[in-house]
Amino acid sequence: MTASQRSTVGGSPPPGWVRGPASLAKALTAELVERIVRGTHEPGSALPPEPVLCETYSVSRTVVRESVKILQEKGLVQVRQGSGTVVNPPAMWDLLDELVLGAAIAVDEDLTVLDDVVVTRRILESDMAHVAARLADAQAVERIGALVERMDEVVEDVDAFHEHDAAFHDAIMQASGNRIARAVVRSLQHQVVNIDRYIGHTDRALREAANSGHRRVYERIAAHDAQGAQQAMFAHITDAWLVRRSGSAHPDRLRR
Repeated sequence: MTASQRSTVGGSPPPGWVRGPASLAKALTAELVERIVRGTHEPGSALPPEPVLCETYSVSRTVVRESVKILQEKGLVQVRQGSGTVVNPPAMWDLLDELVLGAAIAVDEDLTVLDDVVVTRRILESDMAHVAARLADAQAVERIGALVERMDEVVEDVDAFHEHDAAFHDAIMQASGNRIARAVVRSLQHQVVNIDRYIGHTDRALREAANSGHRRVYERIAAHDAQGAQQAMFAHITDAWLVRRSGSAHPDRLRR
């Protein structure tokens, strides 16, 4: 391979995974997802040709073709006759895909992607709180209330508090009966829950404030006040993110 060929793939040595026994197609896909999202391969440009990818990453044509197929499924590229494998614009990327979202967050210096994750959660969970206030039976209401009480008890224990926090939100989503919205929220949460910039500060005072927000949501659900529950959930998710978020105190995309 020539120096110019290597520079088309980023100019750096192949990653260590080329020597390991892991699934090569999956590993190559992860590498290319990162390069595309980072902008090494810009929208509208073609990926390096198959022989270059094979030599650069020490993989077979079968591995490259499988990886390109997966990239297509994620909306990152399309294969054009005569043009090769062309990178799609970001508007076509599947940001619900774990690899794509993870790579997008990694380069998200102004927290725009995480803001959008929070806004999406806020839209869906506010609506589910509205429905839960109308439909939740006594057992569901009791469980939601018990989780609020338990968070007061474990406020000193960061891990236990976060575990019960997740269970509180999930109990409300289950009470709403909206399985699709719940699946979307759970998927997003799973992908960002361990990201430092999403977790933010973990002071006791912030956990206490968060549980005050939980309690307001619970009280509105227990009172079967659908509008009040929706507003309380909207405010809780917004406020909890703003105190964890660094940078701008109240970015425009969070305003309503």
